[in-house]
Amino acid sequence: MKNFRDLMVWEKAHRFVLGVYSATREFPSDERFGLTSQLRRSAASIPSNLAEGCGRGTDTELARFCDIAMGSACEADYQLLLARDLNYIDHDTYEKSFQQINEVQRMLSSFTRKLRSV
Repeated sequence: MKNFRDLMVWEKAHRFVLGVYSATREFPSDERFGLTSQLRRSAASIPSNLAEGCGRGTDTELARFCDIAMGSACEADYQLLLARDLNYIDHDTYEKSFQQINEVQRMLSSFTRKLRSV
């Protein structure tokens, strides 16, 4: 069993979630059960899956949860784009969030490859 708090990818994903929660506070109230909820859930799913995978017994299982986290990262990536195109977030907020999620995706990909090569 690994400690998820020791993973740099988990730390980056956690920071991304905090930023998403901050940005979505400004979304229109009629999006509370729509895009706001979807984006928050997909973002939170990334570090949550990493934490759950670390609680499993093998690197193979952790790699499977990394795959799930990657799916959530891709979902959040699109939802950020949608929020930008709907003018729910400004350009600077989008760019910062995009850079964060892109870094998390790269790290997840590398970590998953490493886990599978062992």
